[in-house]
Amino acid sequence: MDSCTGHDDDGYGALTNVVAALIDDRGTVRQWSRGASELLGRSADEVCGLPVSGLFTDAGTDGAPPTWPSPDGTASLRDSHGRAVGVRYRLLPLEGTSHRLLLAVPADRAEESEQGAVLMRALRAQRQVGVILRDTDLAVVRSDFASPGLTPPPLGSTLADVMEAPQAAAIEKALRRVLETGVPLVDHPLRGRSRSDPVRDYSFSVTALRTQDLQGRTTGVMVLLTDATEQWLAARRLEMRHQAAARIGRSLDVRRTAQDIAEVLVPDFSDLVSVDLANTVLAGDEPPRTFGGGDLHLRRMAVRPARDWPEELLQLGDSFPQLPDQPAIRSLQEGHTILLDRKTIERAISEDLLGGLVIPENCRSLALAPLFARGLVLGLISAWRTHDDNHFDQQDAALLSEVAAHTALSIDNARRYTRERRAAVTLQRRLLPAGTTLTPAVEAVGRYVPAAGGAEIGGDWFDVIPLPSLRVAMVVGDVIGHGLHAAATMGRLRTAVQTLADLELPPDELLGRLDELVGRLAAEADPAERDAVGATCLVALYDPVTQLCTVASAGHPPPILAGPEGTAQLLPVRPGPPLGVGGLPFETTTAHLAPGSWLALYSDGLLGRPADGVDAAVGRLTDRVADLHRERCPLQMAGQMLTAERADHPADDDMALLLALARPLGRDAIAEWEFPADPATVSDARAAVADKVGAWGLADLGFAVELIVSELITNAVRYAGGPIGLRLIHDDVLVCEVSDPSNTQPRLRRASSSDEGGRGLFLVAQLSERWGSRYRQSGKTIWAELALPN
Repeated sequence: MDSCTGHDDDGYGALTNVVAALIDDRGTVRQWSRGASELLGRSADEVCGLPVSGLFTDAGTDGAPPTWPSPDGTASLRDSHGRAVGVRYRLLPLEGTSHRLLLAVPADRAEESEQGAVLMRALRAQRQVGVILRDTDLAVVRSDFASPGLTPPPLGSTLADVMEAPQAAAIEKALRRVLETGVPLVDHPLRGRSRSDPVRDYSFSVTALRTQDLQGRTTGVMVLLTDATEQWLAARRLEMRHQAAARIGRSLDVRRTAQDIAEVLVPDFSDLVSVDLANTVLAGDEPPRTFGGGDLHLRRMAVRPARDWPEELLQLGDSFPQLPDQPAIRSLQEGHTILLDRKTIERAISEDLLGGLVIPENCRSLALAPLFARGLVLGLISAWRTHDDNHFDQQDAALLSEVAAHTALSIDNARRYTRERRAAVTLQRRLLPAGTTLTPAVEAVGRYVPAAGGAEIGGDWFDVIPLPSLRVAMVVGDVIGHGLHAAATMGRLRTAVQTLADLELPPDELLGRLDELVGRLAAEADPAERDAVGATCLVALYDPVTQLCTVASAGHPPPILAGPEGTAQLLPVRPGPPLGVGGLPFETTTAHLAPGSWLALYSDGLLGRPADGVDAAVGRLTDRVADLHRERCPLQMAGQMLTAERADHPADDDMALLLALARPLGRDAIAEWEFPADPATVSDARAAVADKVGAWGLADLGFAVELIVSELITNAVRYAGGPIGLRLIHDDVLVCEVSDPSNTQPRLRRASSSDEGGRGLFLVAQLSERWGSRYRQSGKTIWAELALPN
């Protein structure tokens, strides 16, 4: 205010329209402000020199305002048009003079100002809602903020100064939108971790309003913060319980279960988590009962960092070091969860452990929970907070105890499953043959993969059975179901197949006998389980002399034949019914196996459950076998690759694969003759075999071979008739075969001292390693094997 002309600085918009007048001791206006002129429309020239009573519409009889000489109050001023303008005024005495200063503002603005002040006082008086005023650059110009554990933002600070970059960028974008549009931001969640000490997690509900001056110009934003950290932490704990219930225990693998618990707890509960399990638990056994310090027999099986796992800490697979005997250790062994701060840890544990293996260097708080089940400590959960100054509290301890109890039950179930599965797998492995079999007829590689990536054993099996005359039987089967029962049934069927194969039955007849056996097993089973007793089976009989392979199937997928020309095809086998159905015959198919051919026998587990059907899966498998055979892949590697490609996608069925490389005998290893049923042919036969044995360099066996041939041909001439076939086969043994048209099987008997005959077969048995007889389509063949001289 400058003399009677008045003056207002536009920089003080809050003082616009303020009436300021200087009144002398006689009540005359001496000076008049510009704000007064703007409010009442009366200039200083008009007002100065007039009595102040002329400004009021409700002057008293004495000419003074009605509230005069009250120092403040309400009244109505008259504007240039004679209209009343309600004001709130205050009359202030001035020191050193009798003049007084009259200040007045419009009543509505005064009321608004008072309400604003009341609102600000109310906001400042409580702690649930914080108020922060930010300018157009979002820098703090005023802060009335108090939240437990958090430092109020300093004046001039920006969002990036007080919170981590992702949260700062997100909330800044939202506040910029409020500045630009004027649309309030209401109940926007803001969660993160503070940057300044003390560091802690927070959750606020943010409401933001754009602020303007009296001229409507944007001055910034008012941010209202409602602290919802406790509710957020409670919800996070509840969600963690839900996650623990949903994720922990899904697997019967103790290592997977340990990793699941670590992933549940990080980062919402702690910054670092490790899970250590007792060594014996990993093998499926119960841990030893220990009390006090020393070697706790633990091994680190899972870790989970919020960022990076410290290199100085125990790594996966490391053994837990010995610990001193402390009350905290005993409390853990009794099943209690314990909470430790940094100072307590330093007092309890020696510096060499603190500096590396057990406790991270920047640990601020530690929670330890034992995996306690049936009075045994199966392991230990360690949770550290390294970036959060909030120490673990009793609510955290209760949550960790609950999660640990759930985990311990899952670990114990997984441990017991591991023990039972180990016993079942051991049984099944003992029931299966060696993975590699080498016979004069074939080189074979067998592979078995349990279901579900090794979690389930089943009844799939393979077998390679050497037979007389260098022949070999190859078998693949699949028992219905999984588990120990299926493995036991598989063992019984494999034993039966070996026994029937030793009888030298053709494949179709062997499956017929096996079908009867499965029917008896079903009859012995519980009535509710009879429909679950059954199997499929495929039998292939290969003769390296004729290079022919005879195949019969009982509901089993057909074998794949990869020829030396680089192509592969399915053998056209007509499958009979699965074993146990009964009443239907089995048919055979014969194929020629050239030298170097592959024969692949497999169970349906190797096919999986393709979306495009079994035929398409069989076609892909056929192409894959052809590729491997064409690339001259070693048989062992080919078997591994074929099963590994399916094992990478764990299925619900186990699989068996048998790959066989045909090794037919050369013609120079075989000698054949045919003689009439004439006693004179005996000497011819003896001479023929003597020459051939000598040509093979087996003169030491000449006498034995001649005597065996003599006895067998003599019996054929006497009891069977002609023609009589004679064949010698030379490989790792010398095989002598005599065939005749009779179906009468020879019988070994002990002749008495007075008998004139009956000693022929006895001599054959004494001179050979083993001997036997098998039926042909017409007649029989008697064979004898002799070991080659060293």
